[in-house]
Amino acid sequence: VQLQASGGGLVQTGGSLRLSCEASEFTLDFKAIGWFRQVPGKEPEAVSCIGVKNGVTYYTDSVKGRFTISRDNAKNTWYLQMNSLKPEDTATYYCTANSRATICNGMDYWGKGTQVTVSS
Repeated sequence: VQLQASGGGLVQTGGSLRLSCEASEFTLDFKAIGWFRQVPGKEPEAVSCIGVKNGVTYYTDSVKGRFTISRDNAKNTWYLQMNSLKPEDTATYYCTANSRATICNGMDYWGKGTQVTVSS
């Protein structure tokens, strides 16, 4: 299964972006899907995840109230709506999936990243 992320770009502080991730195959075996981000020199950080069947969501504290994860199982696609963006949101964002557990950890599928840059 390949994951393809899109929607990154350059935006000013306070702006919005919507990331999309499309899976190449039917994703019924995925337990959780989500988004991680990484800045140079640091480990990837879990930003948000959602359970494929139960819809339970997770958000890291720094994005709560600003980011919203959603999914369209019929389209094998999930999204990250990012509002009120801040310079500290600047990172490479990766769409991910977990076929083993409904948690935002130990993701076993990773797409290529999409760069998000927030200018001050």
